Amino acid sequence: MRTLFEAALLAMRLSAALLVTGIGIGTGIPVLAAETEPSQDLVTAFWHAANAEQRAASRTRLLEASDDVQELYRWLKVGPHYAEDEPTGLQQLSRSGINRVEFPYAVFIPDSYDAATPNALEVILHGGANRTAPPPGPNYYRQTIEGAGDRSRILVVPGAWKDALWWHENQAENIPAILDAVKRRYNVDENRVSLAGISDGGAGTYFFAFKQPTEWAAFLPYIGHPGVLRNASRGGVYDLHFENLKNKPLYIVNGDADELYSIASLAVFTETLREAGVQHTWRIIENGGHDTAWYKDEAAVLEKFRQDNPRDPLPDQIQWVADRSDKFNRNHWIVINRLRRPSQPGFLQAAREGNVFDVSVQGVSRFTLLLSPEEVDFSAPVTVRINGVIYSEGMIAQSRETLLKWARTDLDRTMLFTAELPVVVPEPLTR
Repeated sequence: MRTLFEAALLAMRLSAALLVTGIGIGTGIPVLAAETEPSQDLVTAFWHAANAEQRAASRTRLLEASDDVQELYRWLKVGPHYAEDEPTGLQQLSRSGINRVEFPYAVFIPDSYDAATPNALEVILHGGANRTAPPPGPNYYRQTIEGAGDRSRILVVPGAWKDALWWHENQAENIPAILDAVKRRYNVDENRVSLAGISDGGAGTYFFAFKQPTEWAAFLPYIGHPGVLRNASRGGVYDLHFENLKNKPLYIVNGDADELYSIASLAVFTETLREAGVQHTWRIIENGGHDTAWYKDEAAVLEKFRQDNPRDPLPDQIQWVADRSDKFNRNHWIVINRLRRPSQPGFLQAAREGNVFDVSVQGVSRFTLLLSPEEVDFSAPVTVRINGVIYSEGMIAQSRETLLKWARTDLDRTMLFTAELPVVVPEPLTR
């Protein structure tokens, strides 16, 4: 398999508490409005369903309400109703994750929040994660928001500790689950959801950029180092496939006087980004240490970067390298289902032009293409070519069940799929 680069970078133990201060606290439970269309009521129940029983019941009601996949698609595009009386300010919450571990997090809702309009959101991964227990309370979340948060948008600050570092698999499950919970309750602009991180959180931001990019528009790692992801003593045992960074931009900030991460060691990484053609900005703060004292001065530039880089939910070209097929195996509309050799990574690159999909495959024996009516004309045949050879050509049926499956998975009005095209790669076509 031909990959671009794999970086084995210096990893160092992270520390540092951020010295910053706070905001107010609010609580509340969403209340649904009475005056909505019956179809929107059904979608609202489906969207806000908080457990498996509610999800199954709301799915059944939607399927009973319409046997037309196009009608269901239109309903989901409109989306749910959101409560207009949500409290603003900081709310401290938690969720039960893998093995019933409680994962605390905080959500900040700005005074400008409008339930009728999709709102930008940023998740911020805090620093100093190598503690023995989760962060102690709301003051810690306030500090993170004051140190690196733009309070004109919804802000989400999860908690991490030594048994749940940002690059651990329990956090790989936790962060999307928290985002899911927030999207169920608040009107979030799915294409303006960014991920930022400070120090350890910066390393965590790199982790999600390398492993789980679908939800995110852009990544902003601050005073972090990707070498942590290669440090076995910190739970980092990952190969870094730079192909996986090519669809999403990064804005990287480091200080030239940082006592933990030298500019020289990071230059190896950013040079690899440049050679790999990854869209990125590397901002070096003159006399900057291992802190975010620079954030307020840089806030306008960072906001312009966010505004200039909304997510494309259905990109025409996409690629992915996977080391495994049970997780970290999806990028938007491509899913790697089986590797030809489990001990070796697989590479998938796909380009879509109309109803024609050209796919380059290396080391993958099964994959799935997710098809959206935004991009595919289902009244005409769909052609799939693998490594230049036609694999299939024919009509593809849309499915209500497929639509609801991926709508529930993604909670994304702009990225809805009505068909799955599973592919078993013939032996002669793979490499």
